[in-house]
Amino acid sequence: MTTTITETYGVDPTPTPLALLLLGRQADPNSERGVECPGDLPPASDPDLVERARAAKAALGDRVFILGHHYQRDEVIEFADVTGDSFKLARDAAARPEAEYIVFCGVHFMAESADILTGDAQQVVLPDLAAGCSMADMATAEQVAECWDVLTDAGIADVTVPVSYMNSSADIKAFTGRHGGTICTSSNARRALEWAYEQGQKVLFLPDQHLGRNTAVRDMGFSLDDCVVYNPHKPNGGLTVEQLRDAKMILWRGHCSVHGRFTLDSVNDVRERVPGVNVLVHPECRHEVVAAADMVGSTEYIIKALDAAEPGSKWAIGTELNLVRRLAKAHPDKEVVFLDRAVCFCSTMNRIDLPHLVWALESLVEGRVPNVIKVDPETEKYAKAALDRMLALP
Repeated sequence: MTTTITETYGVDPTPTPLALLLLGRQADPNSERGVECPGDLPPASDPDLVERARAAKAALGDRVFILGHHYQRDEVIEFADVTGDSFKLARDAAARPEAEYIVFCGVHFMAESADILTGDAQQVVLPDLAAGCSMADMATAEQVAECWDVLTDAGIADVTVPVSYMNSSADIKAFTGRHGGTICTSSNARRALEWAYEQGQKVLFLPDQHLGRNTAVRDMGFSLDDCVVYNPHKPNGGLTVEQLRDAKMILWRGHCSVHGRFTLDSVNDVRERVPGVNVLVHPECRHEVVAAADMVGSTEYIIKALDAAEPGSKWAIGTELNLVRRLAKAHPDKEVVFLDRAVCFCSTMNRIDLPHLVWALESLVEGRVPNVIKVDPETEKYAKAALDRMLALP
């Protein structure tokens, strides 16, 4: 069973200035890294775009390897050599040393991770530099360094191990590496935390508070009282020395703007609208949403769960809408709906569209390498140390 977005959610898809901003087709210069591609960018309505993309990719051959994150538009996924979550794609890129150019259709921190894991002779290209990540941007190097000073003053830094989510900047990964910590993904967060507690007594979890809290409480038996939230915009993170010393999990005040919008009301509403529905959500969702869901898991987990689901079963998925629509299309024998009534694209993921991809590929054909993402050697050294610790986890 498949339905249109308008039929299911009552959303008029007619573009408006706000809708275009949310879809990544307009820019908010006050909040985004960059807003323009230099050179001629073909309009999305150009009927020749698909053929131009095919021709440019064919001309480049094995010199280019295109990565497509699960949250990308269908028009972009069509040209991806591999699809996956951020870490899988970075590892796929590292496994293709013969490719001169890695075109990463995702967001900025993902391209940084690919640069860290690929060879020096390879160049990572992000088709639109405005494709950032609001969660990753919620923790800056300066803020995290100040937090560590607060922990030091409280006398707990030496027993605290940083664990940073893959959805973080290279700077934050490097901080984690310098202080003996590890990176985690949404699928191995529990293993990473278990390792961290073997090294120390406390964890500083960056930058997504919800993944850290859900893993500690739902998967590891911690209480909510074991967790405190460090707010970088308040003196001492808004916490007392006693709160810091008593806590087992110090959660950074960050979140995913897509997954954070799902609420307990969303879950209750869909259960009323779709009797017998299975609610499946990503662990970046709020704790009360995760607690009310039937199943919780990473993007790859969500995909595999739908693949294994019984025909005729009903599913409400709490993750990015491009992926949910793709899953609904791939499983016409199941009823797949979006958890929330409102349309919820990842605005920065959606900045990578077919015009930007065509522009990037045609630039490479012409001998120009646009929008290269390069991590400096010092940052790369420590960020890779943190990533290597994750790769060594049992």
